[in-house]
Amino acid sequence: MPRKAGGALRRTSPGFLVLVCFLLLLRPAGCGGLPEKTAPAPPPGQSSPLQKQAASDDTAPPDLIPATVAEVIDGDTVRVRLPGRRTQKVRFIGVDTPETRHPKTGEEPYGRAAAAFTKKSLLGRRVWLERDVQERDRYGRLLAYVWLEPPTGASASEVREKMFNARLLLEGYAQVLTVPPNVRYADLFVKFQREAREAKKGLWGGRHLHS
Repeated sequence: MPRKAGGALRRTSPGFLVLVCFLLLLRPAGCGGLPEKTAPAPPPGQSSPLQKQAASDDTAPPDLIPATVAEVIDGDTVRVRLPGRRTQKVRFIGVDTPETRHPKTGEEPYGRAAAAFTKKSLLGRRVWLERDVQERDRYGRLLAYVWLEPPTGASASEVREKMFNARLLLEGYAQVLTVPPNVRYADLFVKFQREAREAKKGLWGGRHLHS
C-alpha cells in the first residue's frame, strides 16, 4: 500500500522542530520574519536623496569660471579673458542697466552712470563667473552671475557682499530683469531692488523712471 505524503511529517521529532526554530531565531529577522530593507548606496559622485535634502544655502556655487574683465561695454555687459587667453562677451544675468548706445533708444537716463560704475568696479579685475540653466542668450553672449571673490556659500549675505549683479541692484544702477529659466537668484534680486527703491538710490532717485 502506498505511503501517504504526510507520513514523514508525522514522524518528525518534536525536538527537531524546536531546534529548527531556535536556529531561525539566531537570524536578524527572527523566526518567520522578513529581512529589513535598506536603501541602496548612491553611485560614486551622486548624492543620496537625504543628502540633497540636507543641502542648504550655505553650499557654494559649483563650477565657477575664473576670468579677467578686459573691456566694459555698458553697465550690464563686459568682455572677459578666460583661461587660455580666449575672450568672451558676458551679459549679467537677472539685471538690466539703462542703455548707453541702443540703436533704437539711444542713450537712456542714468545709462552713462551705470556704465561708469561697472567700469570702475570691474575693468582689469579678476572675477568668477557662475552660469545658470542657459549658457548663452540669443546674441551669443555668455550669461553669468559675476562674483567679485569666490563665495563660501550661496546665502543672501554672500550674494549681497560678493556678487556684482546684486551690487548693481543695491546701488540703484540696474533694475531686475528675470528671464526664465535663469532664475537662481531672482527672489533675492527683487528684494535688493526694493531696498534701493525705498532708499531712492541711483536711478530710483530721479523722476525719469516710473514705478
